[in-house]
Amino acid sequence: MVKFIESELVLLKKEIDEMWTLVYNQLDRAGESVLTLDRKLAQQVQVHERRVNAFELKIDSDVEDIIALYTPVAIDLRFVLAMLKINTNLERLGDFAEGIARFAIEEKELTLDADLIKNLRLEEMIRQMLDMFELAKRALQEENQELATSVFAKDQVLDEINAHASHLLADYIVKHPESALSCLNLASVFRKLERAGDHITNIAEEIVFYIDAKVLKHHKNVDEGYPKD
Repeated sequence: MVKFIESELVLLKKEIDEMWTLVYNQLDRAGESVLTLDRKLAQQVQVHERRVNAFELKIDSDVEDIIALYTPVAIDLRFVLAMLKINTNLERLGDFAEGIARFAIEEKELTLDADLIKNLRLEEMIRQMLDMFELAKRALQEENQELATSVFAKDQVLDEINAHASHLLADYIVKHPESALSCLNLASVFRKLERAGDHITNIAEEIVFYIDAKVLKHHKNVDEGYPKD
């Protein structure tokens, strides 16, 4: 029974890794489509959204089977629960990618002032979000708690850029009311990027939840402030 559950857990982790890659590509394409207003790239994101949803359902079903057939306990149960929650957050990130890409479809031409676009730091925010996502993936692959916790500080940068952009766009609308719709649509992109950062942080927390128990199992010291049995 132990060997069987171990092989199932390895397969589950592999599926999460594949889902992760799919969602990363979705976010990467979505960000690029916004920066370049590439309509075809944005449409690719919308088409692949169905794959993300289907993958989430498949992983959910596999988790249910593992729990029903093997009744995992202790560290194995924490791993399965962490993967289940990570899967949910990955699906939500896929939703945000689709929503971000929609901007490139609706905005045929962005006529906002070039200095405004530069000061909004949109490209920096996209890169920061993707870096967070890659960092969290490394943390899970290497089972590295320090990498997982380093994601939290990076999320603060996304919050800062989002708040800064909101003020700039609000001021621009006052001076250029004819650009109000474009500004509001762009503000929605920033908000989705900020929310994506929140979900990546949720993923990092689940990784800490799993790794922390594994460290405790081997009788090592852990920092205070993380979930413990």
